Amino acid sequence: MNDQSDKELLDALGVQATPEKKAVRTPREERIIAGFEEIQRFYEQHGRAPEHGEDKEIFERIYAVRLDQLRKLEECRNVLAGIDHQGLLELSSGNEEITPEELDDKDLLSQLGVSANSAEDITQLRHVKPRQEIRTAEEIANRKRCDDFHKFKPIFDAVQKELDGGARQTLPFKDNASVKKSDLFILSGQKVYVADVGEEFYSESQNRSDARIRAIYDNGTESDLLKTSLQRALQKDERGRRISNPSAGPLFSGVSDSEDLASGTIYVLRSKSDHPTICENRQIIHKIGVTGGDIKQRLANAKNDPTFLMADVEVIAKYELFNINRTKLEKLIHKFFESAQLDIQIIDRFGKPVVPREWYLVPISAIDDTVSRIKDGTIGEFLYDVGTASIKARFT
Repeated sequence: MNDQSDKELLDALGVQATPEKKAVRTPREERIIAGFEEIQRFYEQHGRAPEHGEDKEIFERIYAVRLDQLRKLEECRNVLAGIDHQGLLELSSGNEEITPEELDDKDLLSQLGVSANSAEDITQLRHVKPRQEIRTAEEIANRKRCDDFHKFKPIFDAVQKELDGGARQTLPFKDNASVKKSDLFILSGQKVYVADVGEEFYSESQNRSDARIRAIYDNGTESDLLKTSLQRALQKDERGRRISNPSAGPLFSGVSDSEDLASGTIYVLRSKSDHPTICENRQIIHKIGVTGGDIKQRLANAKNDPTFLMADVEVIAKYELFNINRTKLEKLIHKFFESAQLDIQIIDRFGKPVVPREWYLVPISAIDDTVSRIKDGTIGEFLYDVGTASIKARFT
């Protein structure tokens, strides 16, 4: 059998061999299709059409504006009719007619609140935020679902109850711009919990140290952003607030009352008593108090005072604090170490038994940590663990 060409075989079968001509699209039509395919990819990834809103990522907002315009233009609907298998163009809420020119990048920028310069220099934009600011906005907006939100929901629930009951306060962020692990803020009307802070690094662009943090939001989302990005967002949000800790807030509130002092001293004492219990545990038995006066004068008559275990004492540590409420601070410290209070009975100089109440079985390292948490305002997030003789996070 003689070999036949493909054309001869097709002719013998009655098949037209002339290839179907591919439709030739204009550059504008190609551009329309390419833009729509980006929207389709977004739909496939997220299971929904792109939406408007300041809380959305910048690209989603652009896609939402673009889709609005594609729906309005009959020309675009005709071009895309054959590939719109998700029915995206059928969701139009209006039939306003606009000119094709409104679909260009200038219009998209305008819809997002950005204006282009004159036609003589279309590469220059005015009223456009600096790149660093845009990047910050993108980082703030780039949130995702928090898969372990069940661990953090109790924190938000407890915080709201404490806010309602007055145990916590919301304070202007600008008054204290630090960001640390376990801090709580209000940003754009949402509570934000700093679940973790990564290792610090030096940012050359900002000429300062920075760190990546894990921020959990009370709507069940989270974001992995720079600490400085959260700080800037809170600074720019007129309603941005820091949520105070439940116990430390009133100590440094700035509200004057009759008990306020310009400064005060937390002092830690160790007894020189020969009482058997004291001798056996001398290194971890401490008296913790607060005074606004001279400590030496206060201790001058210690050996005759049951408050000081009827013995001389030595000052182990002193911590200076300013603009505090002395009475509230002392109550806070004693409440914090309540579970480790020393149970001992001392006979005073009149032969009467006395039970001192300000001595605690607490190592000096735990006292140091506690005072540090009081100073930075995070003491409400911690508790004293008698078992390990250390402080630990309240929410774990």
